[in-house]
Amino acid sequence: MRLPAILIFLFICVSCGMEELPEAGFPALMEVPAHFPPVPQPDDNIFTPERWALGRKLFYDPVLSADSSKSCASCHRQEKAFADEAALSTGINGLLTSLNVPTLSNVAYQPYYTSAGGVATLEMQILVPVQEHNELSFHIPGIVSRLKAIPAYVEWSGKAYGREPDAFVVTRALACFERSLISGQSAYDTYLRTGDKAALSENARRGLDLFMSEKCACNHCHSGVLLSNFAFENNGLYEKYPTEGRYRLTELPSDLGKFKVPSLRNIALTPPYMHDGSMQDLETVIRHYESGGKAHVNKSPLIKGFTLTEEERKDLISFMQSLTDTKFIDNPIFHP
Repeated sequence: MRLPAILIFLFICVSCGMEELPEAGFPALMEVPAHFPPVPQPDDNIFTPERWALGRKLFYDPVLSADSSKSCASCHRQEKAFADEAALSTGINGLLTSLNVPTLSNVAYQPYYTSAGGVATLEMQILVPVQEHNELSFHIPGIVSRLKAIPAYVEWSGKAYGREPDAFVVTRALACFERSLISGQSAYDTYLRTGDKAALSENARRGLDLFMSEKCACNHCHSGVLLSNFAFENNGLYEKYPTEGRYRLTELPSDLGKFKVPSLRNIALTPPYMHDGSMQDLETVIRHYESGGKAHVNKSPLIKGFTLTEEERKDLISFMQSLTDTKFIDNPIFHP
């Protein structure tokens, strides 16, 4: 990703206000590593610098919440790879989210959204946290009314989409910004891109071998460049699930306790783990899979259990730590 020089330039320009955003060069923000696929973009929301900057402004603005106390960034923090450090995040009025907040790393590539997969596009997904009672607990008409009362937002909306703030503008601008959250500059990415084994430590290389082995079989679900097949699986976390998973959407008994397989990118930055944040560290996660999980009628047949030595467990953790992209979490262009 050829960004460092231009990022400083862009950061200065964005900080000065949207009216000074340059057109030349700004699309470099959406360049992706050579080993990544192109970023999918809908025809009605093609990336432009004005749309991106408006989306970034909205992402950090508590105007989106009913009491103006929370923003998207309240639960999606850049230093945590746009995830949160809490098992369940705090929405307005001190209410807790029902599920652990996922990372937004490479969210543009997901084929569907929410842990149950019930939302088809990133634009539609924006509406979920806005309307969730335990999150922002608001509604688009109220947000639009607030934005129309702010001259700067009216101006920026016109520059970005040729119209005043409305539901289309709010959802599209936020989605445009989130599509730019591309993370592909970890040590593992250097290894993938160059084939240079020295990009990984000896421990991480041994961990990669374990990750890809049939003994551990991690790559059956955490596959491809995004390290997820985005399938819905029950991993044997519980015998009975307090949340129903994909069943909430389909009402099929075969979907009870199934959740979308998360990407492992930046996984070392996003504890606690599992859909409910019930596991505090990577060693606990690995030991869960070693155990073969709890008995559940829908548990994936891939969860069979295996045995690792203490050193092998450390090696597997070293590999997962090699998925951390520090350039992504330190990138000043994403700062408010």
